[in-house]
Order: sequence, then structure tokens, then C-alpha cells
Amino acid sequence: MAQDIKAGFIGCGNMGGVLAAVAAKALGGSSVYVFDKHPEKTGKLLLENSCKESGIPEIVEKCGIVVLGVKPQALPSLLDTIKEPLSKRTDRFVVVSMAAGIRTSAIEAILGNVPVVRIMPNTPCASGEGVILCSAGAFAKKEDMDAVLKMFAPAGKLLTIPESKIDAGCAVSGCGPAFVYMFIDALIDGGVRAGLTREEARILAEQTVLGSAKYALESGAEPAKLKADVCSPKGSTIEGVAVLEEYSLRSAVMEAVKAAYERTLELGK
Repeated sequence: MAQDIKAGFIGCGNMGGVLAAVAAKALGGSSVYVFDKHPEKTGKLLLENSCKESGIPEIVEKCGIVVLGVKPQALPSLLDTIKEPLSKRTDRFVVVSMAAGIRTSAIEAILGNVPVVRIMPNTPCASGEGVILCSAGAFAKKEDMDAVLKMFAPAGKLLTIPESKIDAGCAVSGCGPAFVYMFIDALIDGGVRAGLTREEARILAEQTVLGSAKYALESGAEPAKLKADVCSPKGSTIEGVAVLEEYSLRSAVMEAVKAAYERTLELGK
């Protein structure tokens, strides 16, 4: 694949827009082409990231990386639209899909023997601290995956995993931010209940979650051990932990991940 690669994004909603901005950091805005049926969604990308406004035909015909940022329900129709122009290409390209639940084999069944990489990003990619799960289809080569990984490197941690695990991974990293935001919001409310202002509680809650996650990553220790290290005998922390256990926090989170995973599987049917 050419070194001066161009990337095109078809669909620039919440996640597509974030990834287009990430690509602009890696490749330069002039190498990133964006299209959305709602032009207002590309405005920020054009203004702040110097991306180029484009159309589906130009993206499909000229871009080495074609990113499909539409919802799962809209993907089959889009694939039918781009099938013919892709089949006429003689240069190397790769199609990247972020549609939840849609396997690379389903995309290949429509497009033919084309290189496909499936990704599952999360919203923290906007801050450079996100996660993108990546799986290669049957016809994608190492050079295709390398190009995709290089383009999305500014997003945070990129993890290449077998496609059989990507839906489970998405239930943790893709849906997980919503669960974490709920926990942060609850911490804030708890702080207000204890007498803090909402702004004071927000700063403490957000920084505590950030610092705890960073320390867990850097230490490499099991979260259970890190929790135990904070719990002094007859201390305030263990009393709080006991209440969380009484209200089944861990069970609730496990059930939430399970429900998200099962719903992702349904989207692929």
C-alpha cells in the first residue's frame, strides 16, 4: 500500500467523526476525505482538522483506506452502492467497518474478495486514551492491517484480536464508557450528599477514576489486590465496599456486559 495513503470516511457521526479527526492527526488533514449525508456533521472536521469534504464515489475510487462509519442497519445498502466501483480498482485498498455485530465474512459476501478490517472503537478515542479492537478479514494482508493501525495510532491503545472475540471485547470497551460514566455520576451524587459542591465532587470523582485506571494499567496488579490495598481493617473504605457488595455492584456490571454482548450478537443477525 502506498506510503502517501489517503483515507476516506463515509459516515461521520459521533464515532466516525472522532476517528476521522484521529486519522487527520496521523496522516494530515489533507489526506483525509469525509462524507456524511448530514453536511453539518463534517463541518467541524473541515474547520478544525483541515479534512477534505468529498462524496462517496471519490472516496471509493481514490482512497487507500475506505472507512464505513454507518450504523449496522444501513451497512448492507452502502455495500451495494460501493461494490461496483471497488471491483474496478486495480490498486491496493482496504475497507474498514465499525458496524457492531457485522462480521467481515458478511461484508466479503457482498463486496467479494476484498481486504476488510473490522474495528470496534470507543468514545475515549477522542482524548487519545481510547481503545480500538481490530480484526482482519480473510483477504486482508499484514500491510493492510499495518496501515489501519498506523492511521488510528493517535486514538490510544489498539488491540488486534480474533474476530470471534470482538463482540465480547466491544461489550467491555465499547459499551464500558457508558457504565463508567454512570459510576462517575453516582460518585458525584454521593459527594454532594456528603456536603461537597457538585463541582468539587465532579473534580474528585473524575480524577479518582482516571488515576485509578492509570495506576491499574501501570502497576499490572490485579484490581482485586489494588482494592484490598485500600481497605484498612475496620476502615471507611471497607465499609463502603461492603455496601457495594450488599447492593450487588459487581453482579450488576457483569450482567450489563452480558446484556450488551447479547445485543451486539443480535445486531449481526
